[in-house]
Amino acid sequence: MQTIVNLVLRMALENRSWGYTRIQGALANLGHEVGRGTIANILREYGIDPAPEREKHMPWSTFLRAHWECLVATDFLTIEVCTIKGLVTHYVLFFIDIASRAVKIAGITPHPDNRWMTQIARNLTDLNDASFAASAI
Repeated sequence: MQTIVNLVLRMALENRSWGYTRIQGALANLGHEVGRGTIANILREYGIDPAPEREKHMPWSTFLRAHWECLVATDFLTIEVCTIKGLVTHYVLFFIDIASRAVKIAGITPHPDNRWMTQIARNLTDLNDASFAASAI
């Protein structure tokens, strides 16, 4: 039964214009007799819209899989550093390559102001120094 479910899901996701009847026919060509209602129930259970709606929007998971190799996320984290003057908060800007899950540190500063962020952006987009951009993302 799981084989049928997997086939229905794969056909629906890879062929976004196929409706229940088209999927039913494709399954019959593979030697599986499955009713339209069963196909509809499987797709509903896994949150997949019927064919006309499926073409109108792409699920986030499908978009991510399609663009996995070129996606990078970024965020800040904070670190408390003990100094002679007391605790000082440092901000760490980091990037995560989604496909490899590699984390790269772009910069650390106690004052992430406009000037600092502009310099980080320059470092990341500097075509003459591709080593930093490649290592940061």
